[in-house]
Amino acid sequence: MIILIGGSSHVGKTFLAQKLLEKLKIPYLSLDHLKMMFIRGRLTDLTCEDDYEMRYFLWPYAAEIIKTAIENDQNMIVEGCYIPSEWREQFDEKYLKDIRCFYITMSEEYLRKNIGAVADYGSVIENRIEDEVDLERLINCSKELKEEAEKFDIPVIEITDKYDIDEITEKALDIITKL
Repeated sequence: MIILIGGSSHVGKTFLAQKLLEKLKIPYLSLDHLKMMFIRGRLTDLTCEDDYEMRYFLWPYAAEIIKTAIENDQNMIVEGCYIPSEWREQFDEKYLKDIRCFYITMSEEYLRKNIGAVADYGSVIENRIEDEVDLERLINCSKELKEEAEKFDIPVIEITDKYDIDEITEKALDIITKL
């Protein structure tokens, strides 16, 4: 099984992937690592600031990694903001049956009330270098991703009043097992 965890920056995708790794014993791939390979290897002119363009640049490569994992009967969690809402278009039905996808978002109210905590937890799993949190960008990204998820029938875990990783993990497991 392949589990795709999408969502905007700072919503806890990597933290959730780590929790799922611990619970399910399934390794995960952060699409940020794949992005940095292309940037540092000078395999693209895109930069860390080009999130939207990077999404559509990276996704075909990520899809081929996913196909290879499925063909080899391997499980994997793939997390990152670079999973496009139309992710299914890269896969034939023989692959789709083994893929589960959901997004994590944060409500505007939650972000406005908790932006300090959101920024503080940005490095809970990885060491973010020069990490500036742009509140309005996070709000807009979460809204856009939630709308896209509805349009493309992608389940969403929306954080609205508190961030409880154990509760989020249970919601993710419910989604994974019901799809």
